[in-house]
Amino acid sequence: MTEAQVIEFIKQILAPTVDARIFEIVSYSILKYYYSDRSIYWGYEVDQLQQENLKLFKTGRTNANDGGIDFVMKPLGRFFQVTETVDMNKYFLDIDKIEKYPITFVVKSSDSDIEIKSKIEVQARKQYSINAIVSRYMECIEEIINVAILIERFEEAIAKGYLNRILKEIIKQSRLEFNYEDEEEDLEIEQLDISLEDE
Repeated sequence: MTEAQVIEFIKQILAPTVDARIFEIVSYSILKYYYSDRSIYWGYEVDQLQQENLKLFKTGRTNANDGGIDFVMKPLGRFFQVTETVDMNKYFLDIDKIEKYPITFVVKSSDSDIEIKSKIEVQARKQYSINAIVSRYMECIEEIINVAILIERFEEAIAKGYLNRILKEIIKQSRLEFNYEDEEEDLEIEQLDISLEDE
């Protein structure tokens, strides 16, 4: 498989019509490497700051319905929740379960991030008569990452040389999700390298 074929394949499995579990796995794999070379400086003393790269962790199985958060970023403590709906109740429930802590939503939608946020707010204003309540919830939506933004971040990660790692991560997470184990194939995945030859 050539690099171009791999890129096209991954973009196709980000489509809004794709299975939600696959979408979550691919989203995680892309974002993990998109953020991986970004770093922050932090510390308890001004003259003793340390540099640390951002690391994204997947916290459980897809569609687990366990009340958990899908991805967590260290050391910023950013929360990410993957969803395929634009139902305000789902977003506000996720915000409530972490006591109105800021959260980023990764949405399986071709609508723009602005359109998604607007739809949520319109629904909320119909349900709640007090504007302050709606504003408080809306402030908790740190970012909305839709399919188009995911593809942009995928392309940025490719430009930095992360395509092989993203593909390996997709395969690894898919095997975990679908309970597939094969030691020989695990070794093949570790040795996987995408052909760069022209089509």
